[in-house]
Amino acid sequence: MPKIKAKRPNPKSNSLKEIPSVQDILLSLSQKKLKIDDEYLKVLVQKVVQDFREKILSGAASENLSKQNITDEILERTIAEIDRIRSYRLKRVINATGIILHTNLGRSPIASQAVKHLSDILENYCNLEIDLVTGKRGDRINIVEEIICLITGAEGAVVVNNNAGAVLLTLYSLCHKKEVPVSRGELVEIGGSFRMPEVMKAGGVKMVEVGTTNKTHLKDYADRITPKTGGILKVHTSNYKIMGFTSSVPIDELIQLAGENQIPLIYDMGSGVIEDLRKWGYSREPVAREYIKAGVDIVTFSADKVLGGPQAGIIIGKKKYIEKIKKNHLLRALRCDKVTYALLDATLRLYFQPKELKKSLPVAQILNTPMDELRGRGTGLISRASKRHLHMNLIDTYSQMGSGALPLEKIPSVAVAVRSNKFTVTEIAKKMRIGTPPIVGYIENEWFMLNLRTVRKDEIPIIVTALKAL
Repeated sequence: MPKIKAKRPNPKSNSLKEIPSVQDILLSLSQKKLKIDDEYLKVLVQKVVQDFREKILSGAASENLSKQNITDEILERTIAEIDRIRSYRLKRVINATGIILHTNLGRSPIASQAVKHLSDILENYCNLEIDLVTGKRGDRINIVEEIICLITGAEGAVVVNNNAGAVLLTLYSLCHKKEVPVSRGELVEIGGSFRMPEVMKAGGVKMVEVGTTNKTHLKDYADRITPKTGGILKVHTSNYKIMGFTSSVPIDELIQLAGENQIPLIYDMGSGVIEDLRKWGYSREPVAREYIKAGVDIVTFSADKVLGGPQAGIIIGKKKYIEKIKKNHLLRALRCDKVTYALLDATLRLYFQPKELKKSLPVAQILNTPMDELRGRGTGLISRASKRHLHMNLIDTYSQMGSGALPLEKIPSVAVAVRSNKFTVTEIAKKMRIGTPPIVGYIENEWFMLNLRTVRKDEIPIIVTALKAL
């Protein structure tokens, strides 16, 4: 008779049999003060148990694990999962990248005065939509419209959730189902792969490309204006520059052309500068009030970039067009809440004293910190964080504004370059990122870099502690 081969025991199936039930794990956890409701705890335990089962089936787990070993590991993972899910996802981060308006790190830090005002608003009720004089329903736009108009010289203003929303709402309100000429060289792509053609399409207008990538003339616009034209759109190419054989139409010529054809000129200014950056020694960026004074009908810009406020899109311009925008029902879908209004209101009031902005506005503080002061901070950091396995150098480098502003400007800065005998630069970068608070730098030429232009003075001791803890 043929021999029957005995089946070898499958270590995977043995380990699977040793996995404790969800109820057993819950019973073991019941003695611990985990600060999470039993219903949610059960869901997390089920997830951890299932993940462990899949780990065994995939061969990633050790074979022939005892029931006690498996139970201990599941308990440990469950507690770690509870700690992870209870932790805030949005965390304070130390920005050591040197990019001042870092989109991934929340762009502009907010002024302390604005934060204090917001705290007062959030901890109590507020007059978001009530007229305290008449007792009747008010309009939240009125909270900031007067101050925006005072600072920019505009006749009216509207605030929405961001600048893409501002352009979208403006086009939908003033040019819906009409043609809008725009230069080919201004069809920009903004963060997150959002492109101007898509924004225009969503605004319900027909985009009419004029000119070429590098050259656009007044005649290009004039030739495409018809009875179907709803307005002219000009876009500030804030996140790149075309150099060399180029030309674009001066804004005053477009103002005249739009006026002659009785259509609005809409200017997407982008970054949102209220004070001329040349006063601080930097390149010129469009200043809102200059374009309003020149006669542009509608100007849109961001509040959370160079302006230094919360995420918002600001629309300013002539009253007849602003009133039309206010009546658009789409405004309700794009409107801001009390958090944005409180922060924007407080930030804008800092501009009443432009000479004090270097002290009161974080973006201005960062831009204007002297190089000698940065070097002093770097030298102190290196001396205090010195450890046998760490190698640190202070080097001259540069920062960038970020978020599309001053794209060609290399802002002088200094950085602390770090290496270690124990860890790779990638490991150092990760350890710094997962610390409390996270510290985000960058890797350059096999060094971990901490650019100090974007690091506050009071954050230096935190970095010192993190480096010493490596």
